[in-house]
Amino acid sequence: MIALVDSGFLYALFDIDDVHHNDARAVLENPELKPLLPDTVLVELAYLLQARLGHYRMREIIREMVDDPLFLIPLIPDDLSRIEMLLTEYADARLDFVDTSIVAIAERLNVRYILTVDRRDFQIIRPRHCAYFNIFP
Repeated sequence: MIALVDSGFLYALFDIDDVHHNDARAVLENPELKPLLPDTVLVELAYLLQARLGHYRMREIIREMVDDPLFLIPLIPDDLSRIEMLLTEYADARLDFVDTSIVAIAERLNVRYILTVDRRDFQIIRPRHCAYFNIFP
């Protein structure tokens, strides 16, 4: 099962005091799961870590990711067109760039699973490649 990982999910994984921490850990215990990390998520994650846990902890986590890297998935130029379309189509919902980048990458790679603690945006969007996303936890 290939899944794209959102920043809130990763943040919960790294912050033991986060209300979603145990759920995030439990999801990753699934041996069939292959998490993929969009590069746009990494930027947002670093910001959240530094803002909430401090610069030192952010550096520690980045160091851990070097030793045990997730599979980084880059944004490509064609994804930007789809992101712009999503941002325009769902303008009233005020979706954010990172969430729409995850959708664009999911569509390109035919991924149906999203690891996130913020279900709202992913429940609103109707992806091109499937009827809906399967969202965990």
